[in-house]
Amino acid sequence: MSGDARFADGAERGLKLQALDVEDLSVISSLLQDAVLTIADVTWQRKHRRFALLLNRFRWEDLDKADTQKRPFERVRSLLVFEDVQKVQSQGVTATEKDTVLSLLAVTFDPSEDGAGRVVMTFAGDGVIALDVEALGVLLQDVTKPYEAPSSKRPRHDI
Repeated sequence: MSGDARFADGAERGLKLQALDVEDLSVISSLLQDAVLTIADVTWQRKHRRFALLLNRFRWEDLDKADTQKRPFERVRSLLVFEDVQKVQSQGVTATEKDTVLSLLAVTFDPSEDGAGRVVMTFAGDGVIALDVEALGVLLQDVTKPYEAPSSKRPRHDI
């Protein structure tokens, strides 16, 4: 599922994943847990039937190295793109409040019998963005080099 893209300076780019089924999407969802973004980082290109989010995601795939090597935890800017989007609905997310920070909890897909279905992105604070899609087509790609997480701590879920 991962690609071999590189930055202009030759450094490894990081993740590049594509989801075409529910199992693939669950991998992407787990990597995006605790990703943060603002409303300004959300774009729906209605004409192209594309919905995109620019996220700051925690590098869960690097957690073991950071723990064993006692180095800072990292985040990375990533682009999440959904294709074949027919309709977008939101609840608890206001498009006009561009500076509002959202914390992504999960991305799920509820397929219909014809291969179409609904992608649901759930955010902390009861925010939801739902996409009616013709078929599941999702791309997650890191677009910057990793950077030290501002809090120098990893997100916790045992509280």
